[in-house]
Amino acid sequence: MINNILRGTFYFVVFALIQIFVLNNIHFLRIATPFLYLYFILKLPVGTSRSLVVFFSFLMGLVIDLFANTPGMHAAACTLVGFLRAPLINVMMGNELPEGVYPSFKVFGYGGFFRFSLFITILHHVALFSIESLTFFDPLFMLLRIVASAALTVLVIFIVEAFNIESHRIDG
Repeated sequence: MINNILRGTFYFVVFALIQIFVLNNIHFLRIATPFLYLYFILKLPVGTSRSLVVFFSFLMGLVIDLFANTPGMHAAACTLVGFLRAPLINVMMGNELPEGVYPSFKVFGYGGFFRFSLFITILHHVALFSIESLTFFDPLFMLLRIVASAALTVLVIFIVEAFNIESHRIDG
């Protein structure tokens, strides 16, 4: 129990700091920005109550909003992702997953973790960029930003996951 709390706190702080001080300053071709803080939401244990997932997702988005000067955009997008996370896991992986395991390559398989990460990332980016633009005036540019940022985000998530030794343990 204490180990899960420490791990969650560590992930929250580290990924928020990386996002705030490094990744928010990356705008590849002024189109794509990686949002690694989504990894925190992805890695919450399976079976965590939906209200806790939504709360921690909102909190992560709020912290990013406070430092990025984006009033509520990240909080709204993260809250949506947190709300849809558990049903998405059930649809993609089924109900046979034991409670308390962390979504990873080992638990979901490479393809399953890729689909899960990609779907969460696209949901987040569609919500975030729709709120940011508040218009569909240039839908092709918005679609380009969503696709490019989602691809960059999933790539960064996969790099971090590949180096995350803890999620490769057999005991979950």
